[in-house]
Amino acid sequence: MPGSNEHPGGAGSPDDALGVALADTVRGTGASIGGLYLIEEAEPVLRLVALCGLPVAFSAPWRRLPLTAPVPVADAIHDDTLVSVAGQDDMARRYPRAAAVLPYPFALVAVPLTGVRRSWGGLVLMWPAGRPRPVTPRERGHITSSARRIARILDDATQPPSLPDLPRVVPVDAARHPVQTGLAAADYLERLPEGALALDLEGRVTFITATAARLLGRDADRLLGTRPWQSLAWLDDPVYEDHYRTAVVSRTPVSFTAFRPPDQPLTFQLYPDTSGISVRVLPSTELTDDPPPAGARPPVAAPTGRLYQLVHLAAALTESVTVRDLVALIAHQILPAFGAQGLVLSGVDAGRLKIIGQHGYPAEVVERLDALSLDTGLTPAGQVLASGTPAFFAHPAELAANYPRAPQISGKQAWAFLPLIISGRPVGCCILSYARPHTFTADERAVLTSLSGLIAQALDRARLYDTKHRLVHELQRALLPRALPRLPGLDVAARYLPAGHGTEVGGDFFDVLRVNATTAAAVIGDVEGHSVAAAALMGQVRTAIHAHATSGAAPGEVLARTNRLLGDLDSELLVSCLYVHLDLVGRQASFASAGHVPPLLRHARHPARVLDVDPGPLLGIDAGGHYPVTTVPLLPGTTLALYTDGLVELPGADVTRTTTDLAGQLDAAEGADLERLIDRLVRHTAPTGQHTDDIAVLLLRAA
Repeated sequence: MPGSNEHPGGAGSPDDALGVALADTVRGTGASIGGLYLIEEAEPVLRLVALCGLPVAFSAPWRRLPLTAPVPVADAIHDDTLVSVAGQDDMARRYPRAAAVLPYPFALVAVPLTGVRRSWGGLVLMWPAGRPRPVTPRERGHITSSARRIARILDDATQPPSLPDLPRVVPVDAARHPVQTGLAAADYLERLPEGALALDLEGRVTFITATAARLLGRDADRLLGTRPWQSLAWLDDPVYEDHYRTAVVSRTPVSFTAFRPPDQPLTFQLYPDTSGISVRVLPSTELTDDPPPAGARPPVAAPTGRLYQLVHLAAALTESVTVRDLVALIAHQILPAFGAQGLVLSGVDAGRLKIIGQHGYPAEVVERLDALSLDTGLTPAGQVLASGTPAFFAHPAELAANYPRAPQISGKQAWAFLPLIISGRPVGCCILSYARPHTFTADERAVLTSLSGLIAQALDRARLYDTKHRLVHELQRALLPRALPRLPGLDVAARYLPAGHGTEVGGDFFDVLRVNATTAAAVIGDVEGHSVAAAALMGQVRTAIHAHATSGAAPGEVLARTNRLLGDLDSELLVSCLYVHLDLVGRQASFASAGHVPPLLRHARHPARVLDVDPGPLLGIDAGGHYPVTTVPLLPGTTLALYTDGLVELPGADVTRTTTDLAGQLDAAEGADLERLIDRLVRHTAPTGQHTDDIAVLLLRAA
C-alpha cells in the first residue's frame, strides 16, 4: 500500500520482519529448527540474531562465528551456494568440529542471504533425522527463494537490523494455542497407572500428573517450573540431560532408564515436537543393569552443555594458526561463552609480560598494562604465573585486598587470571574481565582452568608460527629485487603474493635488468616446490641470469648457460623460466622459454592474446638443452603480462579457459595504471584473496 511503513513479511521493523520470515521459512520447509546469521560490519564475524525451535542456551557455541570457521553456514556464504548436510555421518566427515558439539541425528541446510548490494549473512535450517534426503530440487528452490525474501527485507530496510548478544527466540507457530485445562483430560491422565509430564523446549516442567510426582518422589508444586535434572539429585547426570538435548535437536523419540534411590528403576519416554516434550514415566520391571553403588557418581556433574562447549572451544583452539587468529577466537567465542567483556593476552618476553592481543580495553589502559615485569605487584598476573594456579576475583574488593591499585586501572568489576604454562614453562597470561561483578561457579572455574592449558599450547604454537612466517617472508623479500629500475620508454610493475599464510618459502621470482642504454631484460620463473632449498636455488638462478644477461648473451644462450649451471649444482629441483630481451630502440621483444607458462601480449587497439612461444625444456632436466627464440614487435602502447602458474592453474578450473579469461581482463583494463591492472588480474583469479600457490606477476608496457 502506498505510504505504508511496513516491511515485507508484515512486520513493522527489520527485526520483526526477519523473525516473521524465519518462522514462515521453518514452517514452509517443514524444518524443526531455524537460525538466522548476519555479518557484523566491524569485523568478518557472523552473529546469530534469531533462533526458531531451539532453546537459546543451546546456541552458546554458535552465537558468533568467524566467516572462515569450518561450519556449513560460513561455507555457504563464502561459496554463495546452498550447503546440504545429509545426516550425522555426513556432518562428522565434512565438519568434524561442528559434529563434536552437535552429536545428534539431524539433517541440515545452510544458504547465503545474498542481497542486491551485499551479502548479508546466512540461513540455517535443521530437520529431524528421519527426513528424506538428499534435498530435492523443489525443496532447494523453496529454500533459496525464502533466503532471497529475507535478503530483500534487509535490502529494503531503512535502518539496520540489531545484533543482540543473545539471539531473539522466534516461536515456530504463527499463533499461540490456549493450553487445554479441561478436567476430563486431567482425570483421564490421573487414572492411568503411568506418570505423565510435559517439558517446554527449555527443559522446564510445565505439567505433571500426581502419578508422575509420586514416581519421581517429589511434590508436583516443587517440580513445576524446574528442570528435572536440577530439582532431582538422582537425575543430576550429564547422561540424562543429554537424552533431553537429543530429543530437542533431533525431534525423535528417546527412551532411557534411571534409578530412583534406593533401587527403583524408572523408564522415561520422551516425545518431542516444535512446542515441547511429552514424557511418559513408567516403573521398570526388567533391569538390564545393576544400579550404581552409592557414592559412585560425583556429587555435582557439570552441565552437558558446558562439556560440549569445552569440546567446541578446544577444537577451535587447535585450529588457530597465528596469534591474531588466537586473539580473535578468544574474543569472539570464549568471552561470550563465559559472559566476559574484556580480554588481555600477554606473552612472556625477557622477564616481562608483553601484551600481544586485547579486546574491550581503551588504548591508555593497554599502555599501562603492557610490558609489566613478572614480579610486579600491580596485578596478580606475575603471581599466578609463579604458582601456576588461576586466580578468580568476583568483585573489585576481592582484587583490592591484595592488589589495591589493580581495580583502578581498567574500571572492570571481575577478573579471571589464567596462567599459560607448558611443561612447567610459563608462556603467558590470559585475563578475562567483566563489566559487572561476577561470581565464578565451580564448573566455570573448572572449564576455564582446562582451557588455560589449551590456550597456552595454542599461544606457543601461534608465536612459533608467526616467527617462522616472518623469517620465511623476510628471506623471500631478500631474494627478490627491492625495487625495479626506471627505464626510458618502458613502464614496469610487479607483484609477488605468497600462498595463504604458510611457513614454506616459495620459489617464484622475477627481475627487470638494464642491459645497456638501449636494451633491457625481464625474467620470471618458478622453482619446483616450497622450501628453503627452493628459495636458495631461486636466488642462484636469478643471479646467474643477471650475470649472463648483462654480459650480452642472446636470450636462448642466457637460459642455456643457466641450465648448465643447474647441472653443475646437481640440484634435484627443476625450474621453469621465461626470459625476454627488450630492444627499446629497435622496438622488438625476443622471448626464450624453459617450460614456463606463456605470456599475454596486447598491442594497442588490438585484443590481448596468449603469445605462442616455442618452449625449451625445464632448467635442470637436460644439460645440453636448446632454447629457441621467438621475436615480436614492441610497438608503443604494447602491454606484456608475465606471470607464474599460480595465477592460472586453479583447482577444478581449465587452464586454457582461465588464461583466455585473463586476456579478457587485460582488454577490459585498456590504458589502466599497471599497479591497478595487477590488482584486477589477481582479483579475477582469486576473488577471495585466498590462493593455493604462490603468484608472481610482471607487467611491461612500451611507451
